[in-house]
Parts: sequence; structure tokens; C-alpha cells
Amino acid sequence: MYHRLTRAALLLALMIALQSIRLFVPIPFFISMFVIGSAVNACLLLAVEKSGWKSAIVLAVAAPTVAALQQFLPSPLFIFPIAAANVMYVASYRMLLTVNRWLAVGAAASLKMVGMYMAISILVELMNVSDKLGAGLKMMFGYPQLITGAIGGVLCYMIMKRLEGARS
Repeated sequence: MYHRLTRAALLLALMIALQSIRLFVPIPFFISMFVIGSAVNACLLLAVEKSGWKSAIVLAVAAPTVAALQQFLPSPLFIFPIAAANVMYVASYRMLLTVNRWLAVGAAASLKMVGMYMAISILVELMNVSDKLGAGLKMMFGYPQLITGAIGGVLCYMIMKRLEGARS
């Protein structure tokens, strides 16, 4: 039990450190979104594999909360749809992992993209965001989420392969 909790804590710390890169390194936003998003998604899937689904859900909610605290999100209201999409990502990955790893990654990334795009679209409409900003937000929370979700799955696989020989 303590091993799982320790792994979850380490993954949470790693995830926060990775998200903090954008505060210290001047990386263009679009590149930052892909690099940090992929790394965070890898942490979420590693949490499923090494710490269990409950820990992964904690990380799924923590990720957008940290982003909001770093003022990366346009409003704290965006925490909720992003957290929900992250939970969908983690849950679908866990459910399909026993069937096929790559099916799990593909389905999880697809569900995350669709869920996040729909939720952000609704939130943008409810907040009466300008058309230009709304289009940018929908784009940011659309297809890039599919890409970062898939890359996160590949990174998770690569890390899991490296950890195979390590003691559980």
C-alpha cells in the first residue's frame, strides 16, 4: 500500500514540476502545450499502471488545478471540464488496458479530446467569450488533446518498458 502511495506522490511531484517548466523556460505557447501536455498525460497513465486508478484520479484533478494556479487557464471555471476529461482519459485507459494497450491509449486520447472539446465549447458559450477567443480555446482543447493523449500513452509505454526489470 505504501509503495503505491509513494509512487503516486512522486508522480504528482513530477507532474507539478513538469507543469512549472512553462514558468521558468520561455517556450512558445503552442510548443509548451504539446510538450507539457504529453508529459502530464504520461504521468496520468503511469499513475494508473503503478499507483492504481484512485491515485490517477487525484492526479487528473490536480493537473488543471495546478494549471489554474499558474494562471495558465483563462478562468478557474476551466478546471472542472479539464478535470472531467482527464478522469475520462484515466478511466477509459484503465478499462481497456486489459484488452489491448494501444486500443486503450487510442480510445482514452479520443475520449479525452471529445469530452474536453464539448465541455469547453459549452463553457465558452455560457461565459459569452468573444468569438476570436472562443475559437482559440476550442482549438487549444480540441485536436491537440488527441495528440498529447497519444504521445502520453507512448511515453508511458516507453517508461513502463524501462521499469520492467525494476522491483515492483
